[in-house]
Amino acid sequence: MLSMTQRDDPIGPYAGGVLPAGIRSRFVAGVNGLRMHVLEAGSRGEARAGVLLLHGFPELAYSWRRLMPALAGAGYHVMAPDLRGYGRTDGAGVGYDDDLRPFRMLNEVRDMLSLVSAFGYREVHLAGHDFGSLVASWCAVARPDVFRSVVLMSAPFGGTATLPFDTADAAPDSASAGTPTDIDAELASLDPPRHHYRRFYATREANDDLWRAPQGVHDFLRAYYHMKSGDWSGNRPAPLRQWSAAELARLPRYYVLDLGKGMAETVAEQMPSAAEIEACEWLPDDELRVYSAEYERTGFQGGLQWYRSVQSVSSIFGGGINADLQVFAGRTIGQPSMFIAGARDWGIHQRPGALERMNGEACTDMRGLHLLDGAGHWVQQEGSAEVNRLVLEFLRSL
Repeated sequence: MLSMTQRDDPIGPYAGGVLPAGIRSRFVAGVNGLRMHVLEAGSRGEARAGVLLLHGFPELAYSWRRLMPALAGAGYHVMAPDLRGYGRTDGAGVGYDDDLRPFRMLNEVRDMLSLVSAFGYREVHLAGHDFGSLVASWCAVARPDVFRSVVLMSAPFGGTATLPFDTADAAPDSASAGTPTDIDAELASLDPPRHHYRRFYATREANDDLWRAPQGVHDFLRAYYHMKSGDWSGNRPAPLRQWSAAELARLPRYYVLDLGKGMAETVAEQMPSAAEIEACEWLPDDELRVYSAEYERTGFQGGLQWYRSVQSVSSIFGGGINADLQVFAGRTIGQPSMFIAGARDWGIHQRPGALERMNGEACTDMRGLHLLDGAGHWVQQEGSAEVNRLVLEFLRSL
């Protein structure tokens, strides 16, 4: 493979030979204070509309390499950024002790609004995968005038916060009745003791665990991608009945790790064979090298800051650093939406009831919920042909 970078300071766009035909690597300055690396396909000119694609963890804009040409070929102008803290966008060298506030959810929404505006759009269509699905959801909630439609992938949106209602005359203690479950203590009391990956990713040790993995970044990512894909035989998901340690213990070890083990050690136990790697058409080794070269350079802390900012359920729905999300309490995603995930993805079940709440309650104009046979968590890569078809049909129907 050709050199990954142009040896400029700051780092330049991808060199020739890295991206599929029709996708360009470029930078956009002044995006909420960032110099943002963006993959682009098509052009604004006579485009039907703009489409913004948001990746997850541990991914990059490159994760959309199979969808972007299909959208551009259908006449759309496609923009896929390396999100704040990732890849070649400014701030990928963030440290654990750096200010966490830039990673609060409303600032991530502001990043996307700034990028859309920089490209000269008043409104766009939106899609997000994994953590990018969460950002896309809040973009849609906060600015329905800008984000005309939304496709969520692999991470369902369970809705906005619910504020205490009709409590003015209630006794002071009853207005906040109920004790939240201490899920970390419950998991630690299991036999064997466990801990949730979100909690682990929020620790100081997490970045070194991934970046300094004994097997190296490339093999860590290979095992991680394999274990969360439809290729791994251990992925036979089923809904969880409740948010409890006993139910969460049904999840594979990459979601609820053995206490004392990090993620690198956990996934190393399921490293695919050379033959399995050779047979992996959705992520050949030269394509995985695009990811590993970037993470070898930057480390993982930029992406891990996102987990730190939403490390508790209350924070996701408007507590802690994201308390300002409570201004959207009771709001729904009212614009046309669609959900796509792999049928072999445990992630759609890890928050009990979220999938059901999204379909009709959190999203009130859901046009389709699709679980693709054989695909796991990386659905837009594993099931690219079907994802491309579904997304194009959805956009053309609007």
